[in-house]
Amino acid sequence: MKSDYKGIWVFAEQENGKLHQTVLELLAKSKELQKHNGEKITAVLLGADVAALADTLFAYGADAVLLAESEALREYSARPYQKVLTELAEKYKPSIILYGATPLGRDLAPRMMVALDTGLTADAIDLGFDEDGVFYQTTPGYGGKILAHIVILERRPQMATVHPQICEPLEPVNGAKGELLVENLAVEGDAEYEVLETLPAEKSGESLTEAKVVVAGGRGVKNEDDLTMLRELAELLGGQIASSRPLVDNGMLPHDRQIGQSGTTVTPQLMFNIAISGSVQYQLGMQKAKCIVAINQSEDAPIYDIAHIGAVVDYKKLIPALIAEIKARRQ
Repeated sequence: MKSDYKGIWVFAEQENGKLHQTVLELLAKSKELQKHNGEKITAVLLGADVAALADTLFAYGADAVLLAESEALREYSARPYQKVLTELAEKYKPSIILYGATPLGRDLAPRMMVALDTGLTADAIDLGFDEDGVFYQTTPGYGGKILAHIVILERRPQMATVHPQICEPLEPVNGAKGELLVENLAVEGDAEYEVLETLPAEKSGESLTEAKVVVAGGRGVKNEDDLTMLRELAELLGGQIASSRPLVDNGMLPHDRQIGQSGTTVTPQLMFNIAISGSVQYQLGMQKAKCIVAINQSEDAPIYDIAHIGAVVDYKKLIPALIAEIKARRQ
């Protein structure tokens, strides 16, 4: 029965003993949800030699930490992780399970959906309760033209992968304590799967998530000369080059430069959007920038709905003039 399911679970994704940033964001969002349903927030921590992370989870809002450690869980492997998490969910019966919309979360959550015979909302950008107390998850639909509110009425647990940076982590409460639940489960490794080596991804520059200034180009950037102009502006401002999806799709920039729902989420002090129309998916990746500048020849471009400064003009005329002005003032 649905009434048998209680509690909000946050899957505490970690790698090499370091929590993923989305975990702290999900704990903060869970605190908002808790105000409506009053249910306990449990961080579910799987791995090996990761027990020390429980203190961090308590500090950032977890009421309880459910810990399962095994050498077979040291490195992420889909089948062992899914088996253990399924056993725990069937035992404790949480009402809600939240995962970060990370590569790992996007792999594990659908497996859990099948194992638990329930529903799953992918890449949610908001979570809440409606006026009837029904838990809903919001996602963009039809190419960003609508926002869909999805509910899982009959099945439990209700599950969602949640887009990064939809919520700021809470200020940590040092020394905070909660309930530590340790499960000693028999975990078998996956005989058909072995991690041979783990290497950090090659980056094409400073991480976009840390950049104070981001200069992003869109579909209207047609060639390498145009992109070089944007790079020069970024360099003059001490920032990073980025793009919407079209420039990545046509090979002009690598995927780690893409901003949006299927790319990176950024929160710079200054965000240039050049020849970018601004779909909902793109806006999700940059709408929390402190100052948003839009340069687009179409005055109806959606990016102007969130821009603080806008110029309806051909960027090929404006950007060179802006570069020249910056250089002149530095002489």
